[in-house]
Formats: sequence, C-alpha cells, structure tokens
Amino acid sequence: MVPLSWYLGLSALLFTIGAMGVFIKRNTITIFLCIELMLNGVNLTLVALSGFFGDVSGQLFVFMVIAVAAAEAAVGLAIIISIFRNRESLNVDDADTLKL
Repeated sequence: MVPLSWYLGLSALLFTIGAMGVFIKRNTITIFLCIELMLNGVNLTLVALSGFFGDVSGQLFVFMVIAVAAAEAAVGLAIIISIFRNRESLNVDDADTLKL
C-alpha cells in the first residue's frame, strides 16, 4: 500500500514543474502543456484524497476538471493557431498585444 504522502508529494511535484514551466518558457505550446500538467497534478491530489477518505465526490470533481480541460484545450489551441497565423510566431513576447 502506497502512503497518501507519496501521492501528495508527486502531485505537488507535477504542479511545481508545471508552474515553473509557465513562468520560464516563452513558447505558447509549451506553456499550454505546462498548464495541463498543473491540472493533472491537482487531479492526482483530488483522487488520492478521495480514496483516502472513501468519498467519491473528489473523483466526480476530477471528471468535471477533465471535461473543462478538454474544452480549454480546444479553445486554447484555436487561439494559438489564430495567433500563429497573424504573427507567424509562437513566442509569447510577440503576442503580448491584441493589435496586429
């Protein structure tokens, strides 16, 4: 049996790697993937705590987070494609204003 602290430690590590990627990287695709990594870290925490307390509400909330992440992926990729078509670059510094 794996202790709860290992799950929480792994989820904190995933979230920290994702957060550092968002702050350090300049490529929009990489930032987008780091946000997904942060969401997966939170999902792991919710599932671990749900299993520890024997309650399914955490797992139901994970299902909703995954659904929102799927919608975010579709909208986010559409925005990234639109920015790339207008700017011809995926660098965040090139897309800092909404003007063309």
